[in-house]
Amino acid sequence: MNHNAKITSALPLLPQLDAFGHVDHWIFDLDNTLYSHEAKVWPQVDERITLFLAEMFGLDGISSRALQKYYYQRYGTTLKGLMEEYGIDPADFLDFAHEIDLTLLDPNPALGAAIAALPGRKLILTNGSRGHAENVAGKLGILQHFEDIFDIVNAGFTPKPERATYENFLTKHGVDPARAAMFEDIEKNLIVPSALGMKTVLIVPRTPDPFREAWEQAAVEAGHVHFVTDDLTGFLGPLTRAELPPLPVSK
Repeated sequence: MNHNAKITSALPLLPQLDAFGHVDHWIFDLDNTLYSHEAKVWPQVDERITLFLAEMFGLDGISSRALQKYYYQRYGTTLKGLMEEYGIDPADFLDFAHEIDLTLLDPNPALGAAIAALPGRKLILTNGSRGHAENVAGKLGILQHFEDIFDIVNAGFTPKPERATYENFLTKHGVDPARAAMFEDIEKNLIVPSALGMKTVLIVPRTPDPFREAWEQAAVEAGHVHFVTDDLTGFLGPLTRAELPPLPVSK
């Protein structure tokens, strides 16, 4: 059963407790999942990518933006396209793209407490870099609650939603997908996690994000989207160790 983002918090908590009672691996995307778009983190990264292309090819802003969208649609990330077609150094690109200002990103102790209280392991799976994830999660005050970060370098620069990326992540961290939950802000990135057996939660913005396409922030009703929420902290609240049923004992 899918729960629309506007009514999730008003629904009984029992379905969530039943659905996540077996979960002891909690996997979170980073950008636009662990923070809201009001912090203006992702728009800065997006603009830096556009600037990188403009400087690399000597393009004006409009042409650079169009090329960026082309690479994103064809390869999943602009970086993947530039590596495939021009063999660029990914480290240079990632360093440039993630040189941003986190002034508007406030610490979120409530989210940190909710993540800390979840039973089991917590991991970040991102198409960004480890450095970017550490900076963002550190500014939020939640970095210490995560065991590790699986970034685009760990993925061999193959981005989500490619199945190989999830499989590599599961292997590297010894995660059983049947005991895992994935939290993600882009619906198509939940197709493979659901197929692998994970519980999935789509994070949508409380207010429309003017810097992203409509499809990137839609509260999609689909079989691979098990829950939808616009309040990650509130959604996690009932799923703490104190309120979850006991995990099954392995034999």
